[in-house]
Amino acid sequence: MIGLDTNVIVRFLVEDDLQQAARAKALVQQAIAQGEVLFVSEVVLCELYWVLDSAYGFCRDEIVPALRGLLAAKHISFRDADLIGRAVSAYEDGRGGFADYVIRELSVEAGCISVATFDGDLLKGTGFIHP
Repeated sequence: MIGLDTNVIVRFLVEDDLQQAARAKALVQQAIAQGEVLFVSEVVLCELYWVLDSAYGFCRDEIVPALRGLLAAKHISFRDADLIGRAVSAYEDGRGGFADYVIRELSVEAGCISVATFDGDLLKGTGFIHP
């Protein structure tokens, strides 16, 4: 199994550097052809969200399908796809950033009852408290 860094996924999705995009696509195609799985961590997904939002100006309606597409890909593995799925759904319906909901889901998984934050938008949702 090979782990993917954020920049490989960005090149694959955005194709802003044609040479790197071709190499990223070749890696994915090779993995599929050989029946191998590529690993994507929560950190990479959080960075991916940040890059797509901040550097490329993608909106929530563009980022959610990209994240769901990665989750649906049979050749991509996650430590906990259900956790990521919950974070994507919360991000889609919420006011915070995707990373905020990953933090919440990881905290719940670790046994936390809530996440303390100063982010007023997150405090309007569930799972967050004001310190």
